[in-house]
Amino acid sequence: MQNEVKITGFGGQGVMLMGKIVAHAAMEQGFEVVWIPSYGPEMRGGTAYCTVVISDRPIGSPIIQNPRHLVAMNRPSLEKFAPTVKPGGVIFVNGSLISVRCDRDDVDEFVVPIIEIAKEVGNVRTANIVAIGAFVARSGFVDFERLRESVKTEFAAKAKLIPINLKALEAGRQAAEKY
Repeated sequence: MQNEVKITGFGGQGVMLMGKIVAHAAMEQGFEVVWIPSYGPEMRGGTAYCTVVISDRPIGSPIIQNPRHLVAMNRPSLEKFAPTVKPGGVIFVNGSLISVRCDRDDVDEFVVPIIEIAKEVGNVRTANIVAIGAFVARSGFVDFERLRESVKTEFAAKAKLIPINLKALEAGRQAAEKY
């Protein structure tokens, strides 16, 4: 079994952190994991994406042209990468910033207003955690409990951020059921 997700957006949206958390959760589940970041030339506001590949056996190539899933945090990313997603995959759309849809009926596209949800959680900076919670809950990419533990691990050095990020993760899980 091999599974892939491309997580895409603008620099500064927490795209790399999302991939890192998912990759860590997959490693904790015992999967072989590859996490490949890719940055545009700009620091903030430029293109950023990462690919996470998980498998129950050694991964032959970390380069994935057609991922099973996509997390699109901005419109240019949705427009560029949605056509590459394998049929039957999940396409998560940041409904707070993207007003268009991928217009594919062979994927599970769902739209979540993550910025509004993050504001309800109490901190707009948790929007990426809301997004990854919603994506994982909908796709089953990794075990949700392992994802929760990975969030705790990621924020261990700043322990005061753990409760709000766990709250954001749970809000994302609930959004996956709602939207």
